Amino acid sequence: MTFSPFHIAVPDEALDDLRSRLSRTRFTTRSGDEPWRAGTDPDYLRHLVSYWLDEFDWRAREAELNALPHYQAQIDGQRLHFLHVPAVRPAGAPAPPPLLLSHGWPSCFVEMLPLADRLTDPAKYGGDPADAFDVVVPSLPGFLYSDLPKGPLTRAAMAQVLHRLMTDVLGHHRYGAFGGDIGGVVSGWLGALYPEQVAGIHMIHAPFPASFDARPLSPAEQAYLDAEAAYDLTDGGYSAIMGTRPDTLAAALADSPAGLAAWLVDKYRDWSDNHGDLENSFDRDTLLTIITLYWTSGAIGTSFRQYLDFDHNSPRPDITVPAAVTLSTEPAQAGLPRELAERACTDLRHWSEPGRGGHFMPLEEPELLAGEMTRFFTSLRPS
Repeated sequence: MTFSPFHIAVPDEALDDLRSRLSRTRFTTRSGDEPWRAGTDPDYLRHLVSYWLDEFDWRAREAELNALPHYQAQIDGQRLHFLHVPAVRPAGAPAPPPLLLSHGWPSCFVEMLPLADRLTDPAKYGGDPADAFDVVVPSLPGFLYSDLPKGPLTRAAMAQVLHRLMTDVLGHHRYGAFGGDIGGVVSGWLGALYPEQVAGIHMIHAPFPASFDARPLSPAEQAYLDAEAAYDLTDGGYSAIMGTRPDTLAAALADSPAGLAAWLVDKYRDWSDNHGDLENSFDRDTLLTIITLYWTSGAIGTSFRQYLDFDHNSPRPDITVPAAVTLSTEPAQAGLPRELAERACTDLRHWSEPGRGGHFMPLEEPELLAGEMTRFFTSLRPS
């Protein structure tokens, strides 16, 4: 199975249309006196749209992205976009397993770039060059430049596509997998389905078991599940509409770049470790690079598909490969006890609660995460 180079090339006409739409944005007023309490703050959105229109340089960001090794492969007739970044490693140094880095929603491959840079070239950051990894960063099926596969978009289906990328397309006989959010769940499925090829998995969102029937819940587990259910009452509106009326929402977001920005920025602020200021975690150029990729690829609607198809997911088998968790600090993970993850992972070798870094930890804390991943995956080198 072959793959070919890929370049991001947004037509001038598409950028002209984007600017025209931004210049004609109709803004809302805030609901109540407290900024962000009811969603993306209109005042912040005005500033972001103004910056997007007058100062953000997409062509410069496009050139930076195209300096990286992008490819596309055909898997069962569907296009899959990915980056394949080789390690900067001394000749003759024993190679750690190549790593697959998988993003979640509302993210994309850009989230993984600071992490990938540190993993492929640790010497640039004061690390041991012998610990450099080859890294593969896909756009998950349905995201940006990757097509939806045939059939329901389940976590298992995504894992099957990514496994074929690593083995059939790239020829890796053994590899490690990392992810957060959807990418973390997919990494869990990879470990469960392909233990002979998957050396280990690392996640920032601890996996749940397929069932809690094996033993009674501990007080810590019950307290966490109760707290998570309470939090979902305040945060779950986005997934409820994307899982029940995705086409209605997508029609609005595909027609309004400001609306798209508001929908994505809401989650970047809520789920990151930003201490109340979104731009403590992300600069505007990074946010607008991600938002512009969603806008110009037209993929916001297909990124919702795995929510609509959620009920097609089957119970995941136990994860038997070596596993590691560096726990995100976002509200949905607060208080999650290790014993809950041990119900899903029979070989949980590393558990860390660093106390910083949220849902988008590869962007927020790439140095911390690269260190934890390097220690875990280098420990899995063959003797």
